[in-house]
Amino acid sequence: HPEDIYPLLKLKVAAQYAEKQIPSQPHWAFCYIMLHKICIFYLVLRALDTVEDDTSVATEVKVPILMSFHRHVYDREWHFSCGTKDYKVLMDQFHHVSTAFLELGKQYKEAIEDITMRMGAGMAKFIYKEVESIDDYDEYCHHVAGLVGLGLSKLFHASGKEDVASDSLCNSMGLFLQKTNIIRDYLEDINEVPKCRMFWPRQIWSKYVDKLEDLKYEENSVKAVQCLNEMVTNALSHIEDCLTFLSTLRDPAIFRFCAIPQVMAIGTLAKCYNNIEVFRGVVKMRRASLSFNFVAIFSLPSYWQLLRFLGSSFLGLTTQVIDRTRNMADVYGAFFDFSCILKSKVEFKDPHVAKTLKRLEVILRTCKNSGTLNKRYVTYPSIFPKFYEYQLMHLPMITRKSFVIKSGPNYNSTFVVVLVVLVAILLGYQSGNRI
Repeated sequence: HPEDIYPLLKLKVAAQYAEKQIPSQPHWAFCYIMLHKICIFYLVLRALDTVEDDTSVATEVKVPILMSFHRHVYDREWHFSCGTKDYKVLMDQFHHVSTAFLELGKQYKEAIEDITMRMGAGMAKFIYKEVESIDDYDEYCHHVAGLVGLGLSKLFHASGKEDVASDSLCNSMGLFLQKTNIIRDYLEDINEVPKCRMFWPRQIWSKYVDKLEDLKYEENSVKAVQCLNEMVTNALSHIEDCLTFLSTLRDPAIFRFCAIPQVMAIGTLAKCYNNIEVFRGVVKMRRASLSFNFVAIFSLPSYWQLLRFLGSSFLGLTTQVIDRTRNMADVYGAFFDFSCILKSKVEFKDPHVAKTLKRLEVILRTCKNSGTLNKRYVTYPSIFPKFYEYQLMHLPMITRKSFVIKSGPNYNSTFVVVLVVLVAILLGYQSGNRI
């Protein structure tokens, strides 16, 4: 898409500058290349999560590692081989992370150790315990994601740039992202080998099928979508807290660091809602995927390192979200747009239609009451072809440009050719300067 070119070029230029800032010490260089400033916190938890995720590791081996991981970060020699691809590299070379961790200030080390200890204990608990109730679901998500929100708030406060946010707000930020991941990744998790991973709460899915894996079978399509919609409705309950948390942030870089994953999450839920393709494995925003790993994007010295670490699916729409999510007006607008999309997909025959609509109305009202919906001017490529028509029918008073616009590129060939020539000249100029 031509509209992707400008934000991609901006990221490329920023990446080239940032790469020059990488320290020369090998342990810091490793961490900066993988994830930069808050990289130590992220990489410690990413390593912990890799141990939990690897279903080939025996329970009697895995649980003690999870329980003691907060102590391993103090051991420069410790490593444990597990995971695949870049995660295996991280685990095999974890000594770089430990060495960098030991050079942090006391406040940072204590915050990271505390969250790692609590998260490891929570993960170990759910190795033995299935997610039965919605309370279990919230508890699991708290351990693996809500605690990340608490930890980040502590790190932001230690830096002197933000006040410490309430635990409930931090927790909701993590739960919203984690629940989005769990919903979107149903098929990947249920097909995991050698053993499937099941995070959808029995209290919800047992209303529709006898076994969680039954949702993926075509004969259960109607029930599967109803179950999916209830899961999405559950996730929507955290959005008010997320918007409140974001509205309290003062530092622009920290704001974008926190806001962009939330925007991607609401967009992903809008795509997943009432969509049987969640159980076929092909649901994703155009060339963009939401992952918990995405929260690290602004701590990277190189955007291209992130793409190699997480995969090229973050190009396209993601680059535009990164480029254009700058303030709360953009965030309120994004949540308003995607909530409208969700509302347009609700069917009155759905068993939970009343609860879904009620939660969407609360979000829409919060965004309207912010008074910022007409103060932003951003456009994005369409990932929901009929949203433009929905706006025309239902939102006649909204004069701002929408977060999502009509599908189908409206560019003539001359415009595209000129863009390609300009890009070629710019890249040629940059290459000449390096000679």
